[in-house]
Parts: sequence; structure tokens; C-alpha cells
Amino acid sequence: MRRLIYQVACSADGFIAHRDGSLDGFPDGDHVADFLRTYDWFDTVLMGRKTYEVALREGVTNPYPQMRQYLFSRTMQQTPDENVHLISDDAQQLVMRLKQEDGKAIWLCGGAELAGTIFCAGLIDEVILKVNPLLLGAGIPQFAGAIGQTRLHLTECKRYESGVVRLRYDVPARG
Repeated sequence: MRRLIYQVACSADGFIAHRDGSLDGFPDGDHVADFLRTYDWFDTVLMGRKTYEVALREGVTNPYPQMRQYLFSRTMQQTPDENVHLISDDAQQLVMRLKQEDGKAIWLCGGAELAGTIFCAGLIDEVILKVNPLLLGAGIPQFAGAIGQTRLHLTECKRYESGVVRLRYDVPARG
């Protein structure tokens, strides 16, 4: 069974973006090369509409051309790129099907609502947080909605000169 990994950058106070979805203040630095190397782990990426719209604002319609891309939205009617597959309902069923396929790991790259839904369904196997030396004070949380208290198992901790810390956790099986 393939693993689903929620890998996301966040502020030190737990936000993945400002309220408007912007990422102002998240630093560049030596951590970026490690992050880009993780692309090799995945052949499929999942993203929520608001995450995808960050790329669209920059004119990017196909943000991860090396992967199968699934965009989850209840409001979009179509995507501007044929390589980005729009899913408007039953995210859990699709994710369960994808996890049963052969292949590399699946990357959940963002979307607090999507992450909350998939986490509550017990489908996230690993969480990788790239904690940035930044306090936003408010914004979009790592998970939208109540996910319930869950004890994670730390498998890696790496500190970068940029001040970013990468924390890698296994999520225990539930249910």
C-alpha cells in the first residue's frame, strides 16, 4: 500500500499561509534544495483549491508536471490545464483507491480543509512539517476543523542554517 504524506511549510505558530493564502515572509534558503529532492519520493500530488490558486496567481496552471495531479474543489467547474484532474466530491474514496495502486508515495501538498478531511478518515500516514522561523499571528492552519488529539512518532528532525526545522512524523494507525 502506498503512503500518503502531508508535507507542508508552516510558521512557528502553525499556519501554512496568511488568511488570503499568500506566503509572504516564508524564507528561501538552504532547506529548499532538500525539499525539492523530496519530489522524487512521489508520483501523485493532491491539493486543495486554495493551494492551487497560489500557483494560478503566478500564471502556473500545471505546478507539478512530473506527477499525477488531483485538485479538490467543490466550487471550480474545470481546471485550466488538462493535466490537473478536478475532483469535486468524495475525496476519501479517491484517496483510498490511489493508496491501493502500485507506485511511489502520494503527496498532500496543501489545503487545510482537504488535510483535515483526509486526516479524520485515517488516510494520512506521515506528516512532514517545514517549520519556518516566522510568527504569522493568524492565517490558514495546518488542518481545518477538529481533527482530534493524535500522538505522532518523530522519525527525523533536521535544522537548516536558514532557521527552518524539518520535522518528520509517522501517524499511528487508527481505527
